[in-house]
Amino acid sequence: MAVRIDPSILAADFANLEAEIARVATADLIHVDVMDNHFVPNLTLGLPVVESLQRVSPLPLDLHLMISDADRWAPVYAETGAYSVTFHAEAAADVVATARRLRQIGARAGLAVKPDTDIAPYLELLPEFDMLLIMTVEPGFGGQSFMQSTMPKLSRASEAVAASGLDVWLQVDGGISEKTIELASAAGANTFVAGSSVFGAENAAEQIALLRELARSAAGAHTH
Repeated sequence: MAVRIDPSILAADFANLEAEIARVATADLIHVDVMDNHFVPNLTLGLPVVESLQRVSPLPLDLHLMISDADRWAPVYAETGAYSVTFHAEAAADVVATARRLRQIGARAGLAVKPDTDIAPYLELLPEFDMLLIMTVEPGFGGQSFMQSTMPKLSRASEAVAASGLDVWLQVDGGISEKTIELASAAGANTFVAGSSVFGAENAAEQIALLRELARSAAGAHTH
């Protein structure tokens, strides 16, 4: 099974983003958290920084928009050339129209749900998305503890994707480390956002390899 490790630059040194991204060049994607201090109570970075990262990143950018008015803004971020743009179900008026617009621009369309949001209504719309992001913490801040209570929702999504036969990635974000990645992988995740676990490691490449190995072996134990 393909396992993707996406280090979140929320945990990187913001004064040295180009060097920090180089440290994690063995990862699959660079996860970029965009927060607007409105949808979530934190402000991180916006379009100018995403555009700059796009120029220097050796890896494709996986944008996670924790911003209001996603219908309006997600396409603008897709136009930076981002590989994948994930917006929140709770911040969009029309998730299908927005996902279609992202694909039209050439980005993968991702849909994110907060820990308390029911995934069921969106599982009927699976063909519209390339990725579902099940948040394993409340969005807004890095370094939070993994919420095991979100695993049944992830399993449900995994079963729906398997039944659909579609290649929809299942991403988890929040508190992912060597202590929690096996749980998430066993529940069906295949794309893992890791922040402090990777950027806090002395050797980021070794940590990425370890996470990938743990996820892969736990996935072997996961059968649909």
